[in-house]
Amino acid sequence: MSMILFLVSGFAVGLIACALMPGERSMGVVLTVGLALAGSFAGGSVASLITDKPVADFDASSVAGSIVGALVVLFIVGAATGYESSL
Repeated sequence: MSMILFLVSGFAVGLIACALMPGERSMGVVLTVGLALAGSFAGGSVASLITDKPVADFDASSVAGSIVGALVVLFIVGAATGYESSL
């Protein structure tokens, strides 16, 4: 059950990161949300290492880390593929 909650919360955080990322993405919704989900996992994992809490815990630090991680992954992939950003 915790894996389903983890995926749903990662998907929601991925959507938030997509909304926060400036510019137009030509990657498509599915790829953009998938990359944001991967970044959310990476950011949440880093936040759990810093706070010494399990990855599956749902708290403010893991959500913030997930959003930052998703934004970083979206930015890196966008820069590598020629995505125009207003940052």
